[in-house]
Amino acid sequence: MMLGGINPAILIASLMVAAVPIMFAAIGELVAEKAGVLNLGVEGMMIIGAICGLVAAVQSGSPLLGFLAAALAGAALSLVFAVLTQVFLANQVATGLALTLFGLGLSSLIGQGYVGVKPPPTPRLDIPLLSDIPGLGPMLFRHDIWVYLSIAAVAAVWAALRYSRPGLVLRAVGENHDAAHALGYRVTRVRFLAILFGGAMAGLGGAYLSLVRVPQWADGITAGAGWIALAIVVFASWKPWRVLIGAYLFGGISVLQLNLQAAGARIPVEYLAMSPYVITIIVLVFISAGRGGRGANAPAALGRNFHAAR
Repeated sequence: MMLGGINPAILIASLMVAAVPIMFAAIGELVAEKAGVLNLGVEGMMIIGAICGLVAAVQSGSPLLGFLAAALAGAALSLVFAVLTQVFLANQVATGLALTLFGLGLSSLIGQGYVGVKPPPTPRLDIPLLSDIPGLGPMLFRHDIWVYLSIAAVAAVWAALRYSRPGLVLRAVGENHDAAHALGYRVTRVRFLAILFGGAMAGLGGAYLSLVRVPQWADGITAGAGWIALAIVVFASWKPWRVLIGAYLFGGISVLQLNLQAAGARIPVEYLAMSPYVITIIVLVFISAGRGGRGANAPAALGRNFHAAR
């Protein structure tokens, strides 16, 4: 069935793919922010993951090694942020912005010899029986494994934060690091691990762009996806399942504007291209309005540095 020249089944299948990079990056940033760390370097970590993942996949011939390299690259860049903010107590906002600029520049340097190079294909995972269901099969059950792993990551983070002792400790550190320290929790270690996890997830999100969604290297391939991931954490009110909804919402808008262009919609291409970002801003303004706003749900120690001597 076609609606205005757009196939809904293809639209839904495409939005699931488009949401993956943002979902990985956003759920990683959510964990970091739950620990009280505001890392604005998500864009830089994503694009480093994109180029390192592509280089590793091209050189090894294995997409899996590409994703592994991307996660390690994202974690390595986040380690720089962790050392500067948790050991030397640098300002988190300024350090995160510097990390993004550094990541964009370094990725451009590394990627000079890989522009237009195609990585080895990531195989599609056809789920037996389910992939053969008319309509639903192609729409939901014929994606690569990373589509399902992104959903699993959201579920795992939700369960860990809600039911596990490490999740409880992480939340305690994010709400009141002085009280957590007084109870004997190692605040700096918890935040280090949360930052590294966020960096690895951002790296995976970047790798999905260069290895699956595009798939090739181009300067600025993330195109603001890291900033959207940061916005989605706020949209989600720091709750994992809302990250899933926010990522699919943005993915759906991104895919819809591409489908409208292909269908010959009489709307200037520039307006369609900027629509996902404009709508994201509008949604953020809307949910932040009213009494208290969603910011009231932010971890109380978010963005505050911790010093044990205090």
